[in-house]
Amino acid sequence: MNEKIRLFIAIDLPEAVKKVLLETAAKMGQRLPHKAVRWVKPEQLHLTLRFLGDTAVAQLPDLQDQLAQLTSQHSAFRLHLNGVGAFPSRKRPRVVWAGLDGDLAVLQAMQVELEDRIVELGWAREKRPFSPHVTLGRVKDSRQVQALNWDVVLAELDFGVTAVQLVQSELRPSGAVYTVRYSAQLI
Repeated sequence: MNEKIRLFIAIDLPEAVKKVLLETAAKMGQRLPHKAVRWVKPEQLHLTLRFLGDTAVAQLPDLQDQLAQLTSQHSAFRLHLNGVGAFPSRKRPRVVWAGLDGDLAVLQAMQVELEDRIVELGWAREKRPFSPHVTLGRVKDSRQVQALNWDVVLAELDFGVTAVQLVQSELRPSGAVYTVRYSAQLI
């Protein structure tokens, strides 16, 4: 049996950071129609390092080995929240995000190495450049988000990154449910 599960590799965020992000999202969306943006639930806030998609369960041990090797070669580092924005742009937002700053060179180097390891395991190389952010919401109707409050101030909360996680995402009618399948500690 070739069972598959939907996976991604991410950095979890401390509860204090999630609280600030949720408060910021609420302020941004105060003047919007009720369902103009699907805001991310607190348990789903994270920094994605690599989306893997449908993955054979048989590949879990190899992925875990690669994550363990990766994190055994990288020290813990610090990031902080830094502003809000949108993909592809604020004029035509599809995804509303919170930016990150801090030890970005360390984060970028680790993500490049992760990408190389994932490609060695058989995944295609990611075409888009890595852009560190935390998704706050997905725009359902861009015509309804003209009142989005871009002037909101995002507290530049500082936090430590100490682990990288392999996360399963189950898509359900009520939204995605995330389960950590493996957590690898940075040195």
